[in-house]
Amino acid sequence: MTYAQLRDQMDVPRRIHRVRAVDWLMVLLAIVSVGMLAWVWLADPSIETQELVFKIDTGICAVFLIEFVQRWRATGWGWKFLGRNWFEVLGMIPVSHPALRAFRLIRILVLVARLGRAVDRSIGDAVTQRLVNRFLGTVIEVLKKPVTVAVLEEVVVVLKTGHYAQNISRALAENQTELREMVLEKIKADPAAGRLRKLPFHDEIVGTVTDTAIRVVLEMLADPRTDEMISDTLRENIDQIRAAVRTNEQQRT
Repeated sequence: MTYAQLRDQMDVPRRIHRVRAVDWLMVLLAIVSVGMLAWVWLADPSIETQELVFKIDTGICAVFLIEFVQRWRATGWGWKFLGRNWFEVLGMIPVSHPALRAFRLIRILVLVARLGRAVDRSIGDAVTQRLVNRFLGTVIEVLKKPVTVAVLEEVVVVLKTGHYAQNISRALAENQTELREMVLEKIKADPAAGRLRKLPFHDEIVGTVTDTAIRVVLEMLADPRTDEMISDTLRENIDQIRAAVRTNEQQRT
């Protein structure tokens, strides 16, 4: 679903619902969850306390999910409901676990989504909908560059630590028998090479040449110089990708 389609779905006028008891309960839970997240980030309590907060937050998210599914079912399981309330799905992510402390951007987005949920249930979805329509495109544009650069840097680290020649060498060694049979099969099926089958010791000669070629290839792949050559190739490609990303961003600005 594209951003334009999502925006069109969210632009569908909705009637501001009458605030019920369950709505106030959802508002209270949203405020409590936001308060707990903010307290954990600012106070930095012990790991045991953070784990307890995570369990409570997970229970609150479960209540959010149940209430969300009930409202979705009441609308007939329509996709427009998801298009209008996608931020509520984001707010159901329990991000208070200590292992997720490094993901500050996701935590901020979840906190904002839960605040939007509280506004949605107490004042009416028209307010949240207008804010989302106004700022969603801007948020996407602002986050797109750092996310792209961060993902690119992670890929670069993984690519630099790989030993691809050695991986290929191990794969060929494990399947050497099948590879030899396949080469012999292709040579026999070749119209030009097939004429040599009448020569004496044809199969032995072809087998010896095939084994020699495979052995030489395996030795070349196991050579550290091959890994270095592949690393140089990857480095040049990575530099080109980085330059392309920078050029694209400069043209947009």
